Amino acid sequence: MPDLAESIESMEQLAVVWRAMVLDRDAGADVRDLPGLAVRWADCRFAFWNCVTLTDVGADTELVEQRVSQAAGIMRSKKHPGFLWVFEDLLEEGALAGLAAMAERAGLEHAFPGIGMAGDLLPVPDPAHPDLTFVRVRTDEHLRAFADINSRAYGFPLEDGRDGLIGSSLWKDRVHAYLGVRDGVPVTCAATVEAEGRLFVVLVATDPDLERRGYGEAVTRKALHEGARATGLTRATLHATAAGAPVYPRIGFRPNSPMRFYGLKE
Repeated sequence: MPDLAESIESMEQLAVVWRAMVLDRDAGADVRDLPGLAVRWADCRFAFWNCVTLTDVGADTELVEQRVSQAAGIMRSKKHPGFLWVFEDLLEEGALAGLAAMAERAGLEHAFPGIGMAGDLLPVPDPAHPDLTFVRVRTDEHLRAFADINSRAYGFPLEDGRDGLIGSSLWKDRVHAYLGVRDGVPVTCAATVEAEGRLFVVLVATDPDLERRGYGEAVTRKALHEGARATGLTRATLHATAAGAPVYPRIGFRPNSPMRFYGLKE
């Protein structure tokens, strides 16, 4: 059973990494650390860059209800949709049991589940896959391919994903982002970025028509290998969707807090 410290680490890593990602999209983005809430909202079309997170540790039912209602109000004030991220292990048991009802009262609906993971696993060997060559993201063309793979994998319109990445100097220079290319076509992608003494894995995705071939694991290993080589870091963290979660323990990650993502009801 993971200890609470790893769940707190998972939440804090989100706040640190998303601050950089959101400000990269818009220097005037809504980035605030409120009591119990971290607001990281670029208000762009890429919904993952629009985020509010509960940050209290051990919050009881009354406090969580207050935070969820406040988060929903922030979300309603924005132009573009995004998500409330909740780390289950940070909630008091009764608050967790009542979370679904609280979200309902606040006008939120459950979008999808996830899980935080971490591990002292670096460095990892330079990976190889018989189908793939790896290309580091350095151009807007690369970023477009990276965005499009994510959009197809997560069911976003292509233009939404592109709005989150194209034109970014951060992603070309400081993020260790890689495409896995098969027969000249980018089909999988992953990235790592340094965050307070750790490498954070972000936006891993594979073309839905080419899943279950080891592509996602291979490109994640590549991003970890190159990120660790550049930084000397030994610990890595990530947040996985339920669909992607089985990949990461094979690399050496250990699950910590389950997560819930909520969006506004339409």
